[in-house]
Amino acid sequence: MGQQGQVGRQRPGAWPPPQPPPGQAERTQVIQVGAVTREPKPIQPVPPGPPGHPAPAQSGQTAPQRLDPADEPEQPVERRKPRIGLLVAMALVVVVVLGAAAAVQFVPELRAKLGITAAEPEVTIAPPPGPVQFTPTLKGPGAANAAPSSAGVRAALAGPASDPVLGTLTGTVVDPANGEVLFAQNADTTLVPASTAKLLTCAAALLALPHAAQLPTKVVAGDKPGTVIIIGGGDPTLSSFAAGKNTVYPGAAHLDDLVEQVKAKGPVTTVLLDLDRYSGESIAKGWIPADVAGGYIAPMVPAMLDGGRADPTKAVSPRSANPARSLAEEFAKRIGGGATVPAKATAQAKADAQVLGEVRSAPVVELVDNVLQRSDNVLAEAMAREVAKATGQQASFEGGAAATIKTLKDNGFDTSTVTLDDGSGLSTLNQVSAALLADVLKVAAAPDGADPRTAKLRPLLGALPVAGGSGTLAGRYQGPAAAPGKGWVRAKTGTLSSVNSLAGVVLDTDGRLLVFALMSNGSVPGAAQPALDAVAAALRQCGCR
Repeated sequence: MGQQGQVGRQRPGAWPPPQPPPGQAERTQVIQVGAVTREPKPIQPVPPGPPGHPAPAQSGQTAPQRLDPADEPEQPVERRKPRIGLLVAMALVVVVVLGAAAAVQFVPELRAKLGITAAEPEVTIAPPPGPVQFTPTLKGPGAANAAPSSAGVRAALAGPASDPVLGTLTGTVVDPANGEVLFAQNADTTLVPASTAKLLTCAAALLALPHAAQLPTKVVAGDKPGTVIIIGGGDPTLSSFAAGKNTVYPGAAHLDDLVEQVKAKGPVTTVLLDLDRYSGESIAKGWIPADVAGGYIAPMVPAMLDGGRADPTKAVSPRSANPARSLAEEFAKRIGGGATVPAKATAQAKADAQVLGEVRSAPVVELVDNVLQRSDNVLAEAMAREVAKATGQQASFEGGAAATIKTLKDNGFDTSTVTLDDGSGLSTLNQVSAALLADVLKVAAAPDGADPRTAKLRPLLGALPVAGGSGTLAGRYQGPAAAPGKGWVRAKTGTLSSVNSLAGVVLDTDGRLLVFALMSNGSVPGAAQPALDAVAAALRQCGCR
């Protein structure tokens, strides 16, 4: 067999490799590459052959040689020299070009000489205006501001205070910065104060109670399975509304929250009430029973919803005749499961009874704000009872009145002529002097903290309604004589059928804060209120020196 036939039968990997037939192009050409100056010569792979039988070379070609890397001669590698000079030259060119561009851009004369015109017209920047000369027209209160004289104040009030529609008028004006009495008209005479008596109740609360204290409403387990007892903690603001919706009591706790806490503890079949926190009558002797249906007051019990109101969004709204039972029935309705309130629903909870739920009112300082802004009678009575509890008195009308007077006396106020029958001022049996009302406000408005009572009583000022702007003064100060006081007078109002009073603070035109208290008996509200407003407005317009 010829060599060509042997090539056709050569096994893969056999040596020597098969040669192509004559005249047939080779599939692989091996070209010897000359030495490369920068890189070593690559090694060509050669199939291994039998020892001592080197692979044959084709005609005209150099046979590939298997090179051992150890035998490969090292070729010198030429290193590129750094071209520092070229880089420096290029950088200099860039700097020169940028500098020239900047000169053309920012030097208008050069741009003009080169014949280059701006694409947009030049913007001329005007010099900044001179400083504004500001002369304030409003002056903040301060003891350094000019003080009025007593003669000037008396002259300013001579006309407004003598208006016959005011009936029997007592009053006083005091400068709290120095304690000087600038005006006094029978100031020590006691008259029926109406709701300005709330200033005394709230002052006692701020003096006797922690400002951050809150009033609780708890539900505890009763003696029998499924029986729960609502313990009244003195909070009349508990809201019937869902969370996120306010009643007349901002920040009030919500009944729904209490219900959910109790519901999570297990089923409820019977709802009872523990009302032992309060004692005595639920209606004061000097009250008119028709005021309950009229929406001004509710029977005083330590647990109720929305102050007993039928409409929780209105300050004056018909009240429940039995607000505690109304709360228990609403609780039973919301707890579900067929829970009921028996005919005799009161019980005394054990001291160690399991607490199933508890919610708390807004802090005392916020409750005081609500009392004075809205003149809320129920909340004022609740505050008086808390003062009684804090001072060891019975939580009743008598106990609250006695505790208020004692607290004020213990804090240095002259209460020798005061008679209180309730904490709200609804009773016609109350007797208070304008001098005492002004004295309390004078301490609250003192310009510094030298008097330790001032820090406790200061919240009284922020709680006072603003003339023509908020609370019970929102709709007043509309007439020409009273309008100058709008926004400048802050005062607590008092109104009964023949009683009108006003006590608060006003900033005069010199920025001096003045305290005033005015009480009118034997007058008609429709005529007396604008007349009282005119007196306070006259103080606002007064430099009175």
